[in-house]
Amino acid sequence: MPSRSASAVTGDTPAIVLSYDVHTAWLNTAAMRRLGVAKDRTDLPFGTAAVDPETGEPTGFVKVFAIKGLSRDGHRALRELGVPWASPDRQYGRLAKSLDDAIGFGITTVVEPQDSLDDLELYERARAEGRLHSRIVAALFHPRGTTEEELDAFAAAARMYAGDRLRVGPLKLYIDDVVEPRTAALLEPYTGCGAHRGETFCPAEEFAELLAGLDARGFQCFVHATGDRGIRTVLDAVEHARTVNGPRDARHQVVHVECLDPADVPRFAALGVVACMQPRHCAPEIAGPGQGWAENVGEDRWHKAWPMRSLAEADAVPAFSSDWNVAEMDPMIGIYTAVTRRPLDGGAPWQPAETVDVAAVYGYTMGSAYANFLEADRGSRTVGKAADFVVLSRDILAVAPDRIPGTVAETVVVAGEVVHRAGRPGPL
Repeated sequence: MPSRSASAVTGDTPAIVLSYDVHTAWLNTAAMRRLGVAKDRTDLPFGTAAVDPETGEPTGFVKVFAIKGLSRDGHRALRELGVPWASPDRQYGRLAKSLDDAIGFGITTVVEPQDSLDDLELYERARAEGRLHSRIVAALFHPRGTTEEELDAFAAAARMYAGDRLRVGPLKLYIDDVVEPRTAALLEPYTGCGAHRGETFCPAEEFAELLAGLDARGFQCFVHATGDRGIRTVLDAVEHARTVNGPRDARHQVVHVECLDPADVPRFAALGVVACMQPRHCAPEIAGPGQGWAENVGEDRWHKAWPMRSLAEADAVPAFSSDWNVAEMDPMIGIYTAVTRRPLDGGAPWQPAETVDVAAVYGYTMGSAYANFLEADRGSRTVGKAADFVVLSRDILAVAPDRIPGTVAETVVVAGEVVHRAGRPGPL
């Protein structure tokens, strides 16, 4: 059962606490009652409830919340159960605030990697209310069990939303979870966990056939994979799709690429797979020694951690992002981390052999534009491209790396229109 201290604080008020990466939730006793979590009901529409190994009673710990709780069915279930966080107005409030923050940081194109068809009306509302200043690429969530009818609906949405301000089309899939709660799929067992090495969400053969089918229909896939076995499973699936369907410019993405076996580094370029990575996640104070990621993987595998330089040297296309709201949205923090692998307050770097230089900026500009089939009109200041650009308060290619954080987007322009100036509240 949940700890007595938690119940003492919350009493009979249902309370849910989400982990920083939203992959895990903790429920107090009142919340478990309200949401129907019980010894005989642990497979929930919004996650999987962990149980005490001796009593079989649910502990209040709910795994895979990001996969099930953020799915269309999971979100609807939470909404119907009266969870305020899942209400449309609360959703819209989070979206509108995030859109304002994005343009303030100079992010002229936002890639939202996991939406349901229900979420598209939120973007329409933002556009109608004048809050959609950045361009949007929205990926639709494809959980295991998605039907052909749902795929038809995804394809219809992609045709409907094909503009340069709001584009729908890529599909988001998961092959594994995350390292911190030991739910990512590793090639070898977690340190100190016997034979446990995590699981993939479906067998490798099933996933390969799934991806080949989506590839045949022309979908681009963003696949969440953090563990080295999870990543290899995705690369194997892309290779299978190319064998079955023939090569095409699909630009499937492995999203996160946190623990990558060196044998798989050259496969990204060979298969045309984009490495979509979030540099801030590899900061020492988040993933390094003493933190859950590094301790679970073990020191003998730290060389596999976010190998950005190895991928760049192997001609893989990097696409860098924040993973907001798991990490800070500000690209300057991500660039600083990619360049230094140091904590934000300085200190010793972690795995400095995998730092990058100008490739960090490339990953946030041309690399990301290429990853989303947008390199013809975005990603660089080139004659003929869309006039999307930002004027920074410092030349981040010339200053010392420790001065990159704190650099401000002084002026932000989208389609030739100034949409933000530093010092003014919100977009213009």
